[in-house]
Amino acid sequence: MAGKPKTAPAKKKQPAASETSLSIAEQTEAFVKSGGTINEIKSGVSGQQSVAGPKHISLGNKPRAT
Repeated sequence: MAGKPKTAPAKKKQPAASETSLSIAEQTEAFVKSGGTINEIKSGVSGQQSVAGPKHISLGNKPRAT
């Protein structure tokens, strides 16, 4: 007798984007009212710093030192 296929439980539906946009607007307004400042960053600039080194790969086998 074959068992029932196992399925994942249904995921909770995400809130509408309008709720999220409203929340961000409210948080931004509160930040500015409390004395915070907003800096505009030029398009294409990233705040992430690369922590990875160079990506060199070796193809083939190296001869072993004897």
